[in-house]
Formats: sequence, structure tokens, C-alpha cells
Amino acid sequence: MNSSTKLMNVSSRQLHAFLEVTRLQSFAKAAEQVHLSPSGMSMLVKELEEQMGARLFDRTTRSLTLTDAGRRLQPVAERIVGELRTLGSVLDGSEAAVRSRLRVAATPMISASLLPDVVRGFADTHPGVQVHLADVEVGTVRQEVLEGEADIGFGFFVKPAVGLSRQPLCKFRLMRISPPGAGTSGLTESQPWSSLADLPLVSLPSGNPIQVVIEKQLSRLGRTHEERPRMNLLGTIIGMVRAGRGHAVIPSFAMEECLRQGLGVAMLREPVAHLDLYLVSRRGTQPKPAALAFAAALKRAAARLPS
Repeated sequence: MNSSTKLMNVSSRQLHAFLEVTRLQSFAKAAEQVHLSPSGMSMLVKELEEQMGARLFDRTTRSLTLTDAGRRLQPVAERIVGELRTLGSVLDGSEAAVRSRLRVAATPMISASLLPDVVRGFADTHPGVQVHLADVEVGTVRQEVLEGEADIGFGFFVKPAVGLSRQPLCKFRLMRISPPGAGTSGLTESQPWSSLADLPLVSLPSGNPIQVVIEKQLSRLGRTHEERPRMNLLGTIIGMVRAGRGHAVIPSFAMEECLRQGLGVAMLREPVAHLDLYLVSRRGTQPKPAALAFAAALKRAAARLPS
């Protein structure tokens, strides 16, 4: 068995014991230093000598000195123990970095309309936490949380998702948006759903969780299976409405962006319909305290929006 193979079978406790005995030239003093009994310290050194196949110390009643094998082992043991301590420090630093990083996944419109101010305010109140935001479609929010790529996610998860824990965070009312110059501009009085009966509409895909809720209301008007332009992102829908390609029904969290672009905005009634924004995390895991604080900040920001 060569020396490299022998060292592979040696434990860090054995090397540490050897170095302490070498430094203090006493088994009793070394045992006291590392909180072991003298017999326990002797056993570690004896195990090391058996692993190395050589005696490491010359013992007399008055002295304890290294053998030639012990002198050859000493610098190697010092290097190995030092490297292990360095590795421990690096790992501790990595764990601290992980604890101070909050990974958030959210749908693009939530990311664009609500989260910038939340992230800015959160940085002021939690300077030790770095927020990494991924603006992705709702299916990817689900996937990133399930795979541990995101600590938490935000989205309109109408139905429970396997492996995810859902927590309703806040509600957004559904509203109608209209092109500039279409008879209305800015925020106007609420309108009944029946006001949509003859209007050309631009929609999300029928399977989108937001559109699922909208279609339930449109079904009352007999408009569920009609052909209409369908866009994947709310931002695209807002742009299409601004370009005069139709009207749309979207959640009220996008109100400020719609007003900024000069669209007409009216809350819908008869009935008043809401969408729940959910905080999602991987089932069986406890969200970080920073994640819960971030969700609370988002909830406060949503409460300040006009309804």
C-alpha cells in the first residue's frame, strides 16, 4: 500500500490529534486542548500509526519525540488540516451567501408593474438580502419553484398545482381597457359586463389562468368560443389595445400602466369579479423569513393600488 492510499484511509480527527501531540509534546496536554481523555487521544494516534504502518513517536518516561516517519508526516498533516479548515470557511461563506439571496419568479406583468417598487423598498429595509427576480410565464414560475430554482413565485394559479403550496396574497378586480379615443380615456365609471357584448376583444390564450376566470364571465354573453386575437403576455395585449386592435379584460394591477398609455379604464360589475394572486412555494418546505417579508411588502403595495 503506497503513502497516498494510506492517507485516503486517515481521518481528520487522527491528523488533528497527531499535530496537537506534536505541538505540545504531551498526550495529556493535547487531550485537554481538544477536550478528549488521554486514553482517547492515545487511541487516535495509535489508529493513525496502524493506518500509516509506522510508529510516529518515540516515547520515554521524560520525553516524547517524533520518529522519522512522524517528521515526514508532520508537514503533510499540517497541509491537509489547513486545507480542510479553508474548505470549511468557504462552505460557511457559501451557505451565508445562499441565506442572503432571495430568488423570486413572477409573471412578466406582475414583475413589470408591481415588483420594481417592491424590490427597491425591500432593498432599503433588508440591505443584507439580494433579490434575484425572474420574469417568466406562469408555467415557468411553477417549474422554477418546483425545481428549487426559485424560493418563491407569484402568479394567478387558479387551480392547485401538484407539489406547490398556494397562499392567497391579494385580490385584483377585473377591468375593461379601451383604445385611446374610443369615447373614453382615463379611469371612468364602472361598467357592466354586458358593455362588452358587441366590442371586439383581444385576449390571453384560453388556457391561461387569468383568461379562465374571464371566460366564465364572457360565457354569460355567449362569447366563449369565438375567434379573437389571443396574445401570450398582458403587456402585448395592452399594446394591441393602444394600437386600436380591440378592447380587453385584464386584472387591475396593470391599471397604472394602462393609464400611462392613455387607455380608457373601467372596472367591471354585475358581477364584480376578482382574481387571486398567489404566493407559491414548494410543498413540504418552509419559506425563508426574507421570502415572507417580501410577500408582505408586495401585499402592502397591492393594497395601495386604486380599486
